[in-house]
Amino acid sequence: MKMLINVAETVVADALRGMAAAHPELTVDVENRVIVRRDAPVAGKVGLVSGGGSGHEPLHGGFVGPGMLSAACPGEVFTSPVPDQMVRAAAAVDSGAGVLFVVKNYTGDVLNFDMAAELAEDEGIRIAKVLVDDDVAVTDSLYTAGRRGTGATLFVEKIAGAAAEEGRPLEQVEALARRVNENARSFGVALSACSTPAKGSPTFDLPAGELELGVGIHGEPGRERRAMMTSREIADFSVHAVLEDLDPRNPVLVLVNGMGATPLLELYGFNAEVQRVLTERGVPVARTLVGNYVTSLDMAGASVTLCQVDEDLLRLWDAPVRTAGLRWGM
Repeated sequence: MKMLINVAETVVADALRGMAAAHPELTVDVENRVIVRRDAPVAGKVGLVSGGGSGHEPLHGGFVGPGMLSAACPGEVFTSPVPDQMVRAAAAVDSGAGVLFVVKNYTGDVLNFDMAAELAEDEGIRIAKVLVDDDVAVTDSLYTAGRRGTGATLFVEKIAGAAAEEGRPLEQVEALARRVNENARSFGVALSACSTPAKGSPTFDLPAGELELGVGIHGEPGRERRAMMTSREIADFSVHAVLEDLDPRNPVLVLVNGMGATPLLELYGFNAEVQRVLTERGVPVARTLVGNYVTSLDMAGASVTLCQVDEDLLRLWDAPVRTAGLRWGM
């Protein structure tokens, strides 16, 4: 596989150096692997810290900035960051109002954020945590016990980030983040495997002419493999899988997310089919976001995330945000 890299060992550091050059509004500590909004800590504001393995960009570093995360901790590719990174990030953004850790449900992330929370609290930082576990495809996987954390992470970080920007206290920001996660579900489909820089070849075998229904963002197996399907058929399967688990009474936010190698031409066409299914099922759509936001390196495919919202959650979703990967209203 051809990759635009120097050597596999420096991929993350090289990307962080490039991010620092492109985004002077961020403080990027390449050596310690921490990305912080430059104006942190903001007086009276709850800090939001998230992180995970690299390879899912713009998640999480691309979501650092006003209206979203205060800091992010990138690990090596598909590998959890270490507790020292998280403690350093928490200390950098804590104004005395406390810090919320947003944790995707993968075993390494959960263990390391738990350890970091204890260490940060020993340093006098109030910590709250929310676990994102929105993927309905499988209950357990290679990387986690329980549901995987995927596309809903974006909704949690955006809505909780807006609440923190308003000056809401830690307990309220945490409760909002939990409410978003409880009301969000995702399902992903892979059309091709991804290739890590270290391996230089596909990480799993997906024969030509087949797709993986319910794939994880590290290439974990899903529900089943089938012969290639049309966009219409994939939308039917994916949205029905989500709605089997989520029975929205309110309008929903829709994220049609690319896995990294699927062009917008295809994603917008897929979104048309997703919207068709939602209309047929009588599910009103409040807002839609289409693009590559929670990726898996160079995997071709897409995921669908739905999150039912009330007036408060929708207002927080619409609130201004200015990050490398998401921005509006500023």
